[in-house]
Amino acid sequence: MTALSQTALLLELEPVVATNLDRHLTMAKEWFPHEYVPWSEGRTFDGPLGGTPWAEDDSTIPDVARTALIVNLLTEDNLPSYHHEIATLFGRDGAWGTWVHRWTAEEGRHGTAIRDYLTVTRAVDPVALERARMVHMSEGYQNAHGDEVLHSLAYVSFQELATRISHRNTGRATGDPACEALLARVAADENLHMVFYRNLLGAAFELAPSQAMRAVADVLADFQMPGVGIEGFARKSVSIALAGIYDLRQHRDEVVVPVLRQWDVFNVTGLDADGETARDEIAAHLDTLEQQASRFEEKRAARAARLATARA
Repeated sequence: MTALSQTALLLELEPVVATNLDRHLTMAKEWFPHEYVPWSEGRTFDGPLGGTPWAEDDSTIPDVARTALIVNLLTEDNLPSYHHEIATLFGRDGAWGTWVHRWTAEEGRHGTAIRDYLTVTRAVDPVALERARMVHMSEGYQNAHGDEVLHSLAYVSFQELATRISHRNTGRATGDPACEALLARVAADENLHMVFYRNLLGAAFELAPSQAMRAVADVLADFQMPGVGIEGFARKSVSIALAGIYDLRQHRDEVVVPVLRQWDVFNVTGLDADGETARDEIAAHLDTLEQQASRFEEKRAARAARLATARA
């Protein structure tokens, strides 16, 4: 079977985009960032207005939750780059274009709400946060598969679900009901975005099964969260994983496996030789993730035991 061109894929999938856009608009709930921010807790900072400088003890949120909040916010901050990537790939016309702009508008609320919450509650050092934002946005973001429709759809199907889980678990880790409510609201958006993209790639499995399978295999093989470019990301992600906010076990069992199950990848028919090879690669990757997740859990448990002994 001759592989479909990128243009052909966009054209063939556009009716599916239109259908799922309509679905999304009926499911999406209007919400307002200002309603989730405890404004009465705010105090003027030092600077031109002569307020009080930020201090480490201004917030009771645990350090690891603060780290996760910063990573989540800086990831959201790169929205201009994300918009550029998908607008360039999907186009700005028709159903694709309508979705691109709608997605961007919804994502824009996330950064606004999280930053307002962090600033008002003094949960993080605002000077350090702004400097980190400048560094991260100056680097921008580039999709590893920026010119491939199916690879990009596969990536965001996994990434949006991963982001949803990270937001929900971060909210719980803060111990602050207001923050948990805010991040639960953000996570609900991310879940709808995941369903949209997952449905598109599900349609692609019917349209071009081997190309879709190859896209999934390639994306899983080198999957990285969009915040990977954040300064100190490796160190931050380890502390986040140790706290159980987002780790390899969650990545495998709560992100990769459920999405693959929705696509029923191991029962897809009509694959060519490369499609079959790609499916084998996916199965092997799941086994590797299982081994990596188990090793990490063992190391985390051993570390916790050492810390408990040291405190005793």
